[in-house]
Amino acid sequence: MNRRNLLLTTLATAAALASPLAQAQDAPIRLIVPYAPGGPLDVTARALAERVRDSLGTVIIDNKGGAGGNIGADAVAKAAPDGMTIGIAATATHAVNPWLYSRMPYDAAKDFAGITQMVRVPNVLVINADKAERLKIHSVADLIAYAKANPAKLNYGSGGNGSAGHLAGELFKQRAGIFALHIPYRGGNPAQLALLAGEVDFNIDNLATAAPNIRAGKLKALAVTSLQASPALPGVPPLSSTFPGFAIDTWWGLVAPAGTPKPVIDKLNKAFVAALHAPETKTRFASLLAEPVATTPEQFDAFMAAERSKYQKLVKASGATVD
Repeated sequence: MNRRNLLLTTLATAAALASPLAQAQDAPIRLIVPYAPGGPLDVTARALAERVRDSLGTVIIDNKGGAGGNIGADAVAKAAPDGMTIGIAATATHAVNPWLYSRMPYDAAKDFAGITQMVRVPNVLVINADKAERLKIHSVADLIAYAKANPAKLNYGSGGNGSAGHLAGELFKQRAGIFALHIPYRGGNPAQLALLAGEVDFNIDNLATAAPNIRAGKLKALAVTSLQASPALPGVPPLSSTFPGFAIDTWWGLVAPAGTPKPVIDKLNKAFVAALHAPETKTRFASLLAEPVATTPEQFDAFMAAERSKYQKLVKASGATVD
């Protein structure tokens, strides 16, 4: 190939790579949220879509819920790798479900290219406030001591087998060397209602969900499950202060289909990272008790791989399955 033809081929390839996002002002980007409208993932996705309008053009939110997030994630995996369809990757879809479901429509490790992490939300170990007073449980140490002195008397609730609350509860039991019967409910809200009613003794719940009842004095927060304490709960220690390395956060971020050209990924990353750093984003996310987390594509890919490895062990130890 002579120099002129090589130059033309190189320019054509560059144009093909850049064209999808270069046309973004005319053709909207579709951002698939694998859950129903109105939840924290949906709210944060819509907030970022507004922030990147000037740099990427219109971003349309497409909610595709069902099968624990698998339907929406699969739609991202099977979309054209041109940057015009991206999606949300979450703890469930990209770390837990691959081990929880016997059959998966996508490969979480191979079918996606990370763009950036978006959010981290701690979970919190909570106990019914009245029960905590009655049993004199005011700390994690008190809960462990009670469990050891009263074997087989404690139970805990979660939003279902394989949910974040279930797996966090199993890890807590393992590290503490205690037993507590797991009682699964059909979702996080029924599990919290059961805790408020005294049907279960403790839960490990999403901080955003539990915070209103903590502030109302109905639930007592014993610890958060992040490596560091949460500014949203001053004075509440992390479980890592009792069990070094203990960390089970709820997280989500942005991914594209595998094979999306790197220049396209980099442009998406630049736009969304800038949106995550915007003061308006931090204020909006703070109302959901969510912390913006901006990363490089490579960092997010490595993080998701580490999370899959962690949850593979936890799901196996819990014995949880969905089908």
